Amino acid sequence: MAPVPPKQLLPLLLFILVSFTCIWLFSLTASNRSARIQTQQLQIPTQTPGPNFTFIVKLLTFNRLSSLSRCLNSLSKANYDAGDAVHLHVYIDHFPLDSRNDSAELDGKLSVSRQIVDFVDGFDWRFGEKLVHYRTTNAGLQAQWLEAWWPSSDHEFAFVVEDDLEVSPLYYRFLKAVILNYYYNASNFSPSIYGASLQRPRFVPGKHGNKMQLDGENQIFLYELVGTWGQLLFPKPWKEFRLWYDTHKAKGMKPLLDGMVTTGWYKKMGERIWTPWFIKFIHSHGYFNIYTNFRKERALSVSHRDAGVNYGKTAGPDSNLLDENSLDFNLLELYPLNSLKWYDFCFREVLTNRIVRSSNDLGAVLHSVQEKNSVVLVSIYRTPENIVRNILCHFERLDIRNYVLIGPHSPFLLDLSRRGHPVIDASQFSDFSQLAKSINFQDSTVDLIKEILVKAYATKKSLELGYSTWLVDGSTLPIGGDSFSDSFSSAGDFYIGKTSRLIFLRSSSSTLKIWTDDFVYNAASLVDTLTKESVSHDYIIFYGVEKLLEKQNIKYNSIEDMQLALDIGTVRANQTSFDTKNIFIYWSSETELDVIKRQLAHLDLWVVDSDSSCTGVFCHRS
Repeated sequence: MAPVPPKQLLPLLLFILVSFTCIWLFSLTASNRSARIQTQQLQIPTQTPGPNFTFIVKLLTFNRLSSLSRCLNSLSKANYDAGDAVHLHVYIDHFPLDSRNDSAELDGKLSVSRQIVDFVDGFDWRFGEKLVHYRTTNAGLQAQWLEAWWPSSDHEFAFVVEDDLEVSPLYYRFLKAVILNYYYNASNFSPSIYGASLQRPRFVPGKHGNKMQLDGENQIFLYELVGTWGQLLFPKPWKEFRLWYDTHKAKGMKPLLDGMVTTGWYKKMGERIWTPWFIKFIHSHGYFNIYTNFRKERALSVSHRDAGVNYGKTAGPDSNLLDENSLDFNLLELYPLNSLKWYDFCFREVLTNRIVRSSNDLGAVLHSVQEKNSVVLVSIYRTPENIVRNILCHFERLDIRNYVLIGPHSPFLLDLSRRGHPVIDASQFSDFSQLAKSINFQDSTVDLIKEILVKAYATKKSLELGYSTWLVDGSTLPIGGDSFSDSFSSAGDFYIGKTSRLIFLRSSSSTLKIWTDDFVYNAASLVDTLTKESVSHDYIIFYGVEKLLEKQNIKYNSIEDMQLALDIGTVRANQTSFDTKNIFIYWSSETELDVIKRQLAHLDLWVVDSDSSCTGVFCHRS
């Protein structure tokens, strides 16, 4: 083969040189990009918590020196950010003073205590102040937790660990990121969140609750249950709990919740444990805890479950400790709060803050609640708050979940939505002007007209979506779980109870032809007429619907004639059961609250406690 001429060889050499240069630059860029990704995994968000931010580790210990040593060493090996002060407060409980102990046994306990005190005194903590509290008497686990912290400000955070825990080197930067994202970031803040647990979630305390099943997509979720194996506490909810605890303890109340495994713990162990108290508080206030969901049974805090108050003998680690070597994802990628899932004590998903303020919101909420193409609209206008809570607890016990509450704008209505109850804020319903059209009304009746319009319009929207619809007043209570089922043998699509304040509309083409925009408008137009006829506000929509149907010669069924509803005032003193026809119980709006409570309690239909929260947790498997 003939040799390549020199003039042709030069371009070839230049091409090879450029190619190698491009490959080298690409590999360098890829290497730098990989390095940036690895570095990013250990960076916290750019915002800072401010000069008043205080982070305190509260370490609770008793008589397990080896456990304490392992825990302290893991805390000291964590990655703390330069400039951050992380304080360590160690609470050493004293052994119980028992006159039955012989001298040798007593000397042995004293020796263990002094070894622990000496070890803690000599332990080098260079990240902040070290405080040691050595008790003179035995406090027990409950007091150790409850007396360990009273926040000095709304910027002080406590991370509580028991001595048989081992934490990941990554724990602090993760918790700091949580505080920045879900406490200081206004767009992600919720007063419902009381802290974050680093333990691997495994336990569902509600009896007959759902099996804990989490997908691998969301690394963060919210759960009502407190985690005692590495729990970060936010200051405001903890103060609130302590004051609540003081009140209930002083009045001799007990943290009992029907349907909870933890209630059995309390009955067995009593005041030796503190979690049943906190669980009862959380249940009454509707608060939630942040949890992690890492694959391969990993966690940022691992309990070795050493023998002690909770375990008769050592059980070993409950999870695998996540560290830099096993980190294969972005630990600090914290998602917006509105994208996270929330779960209750039954591990049933809670959909928070479903507030309807326009017709655009209404369809989605109705669709989210409907069951078997049925929706229940519950008016809570002029209904006392504890009556409303009793209705909701009763719904929970009966597993009635296809309801939407309708009421005026108020902190109470917003609190109900925060706790997961769907609501229609009728006061702020933006479509009011369009719905009202040319209704002549006085300023004194505008709120009542708005109430009737929104109730009638919500009913119309539900029917249009194909859902049979109940409209119920807050003074009416279903007796059984199937009370709202469409099991009527009578023909017809309209069922009205003027006295019991109930309407049932079967979804059909004929119903839609009647319950039109004009029907909604005409129902509201009757407000002035019915008011002059001395019809109480709670009854107006039910009287109005009846008048309109009669005017159009449309047949309807009377709920009173069918004897479906029982007046609470007719209940006999020795009556504990109902006629088979009765599926609802109701009372007059003039009935005194104490009478209602007494009668409902007599019939086992009053299920709220002194906190106006449910007396139990009622789980129904999804």
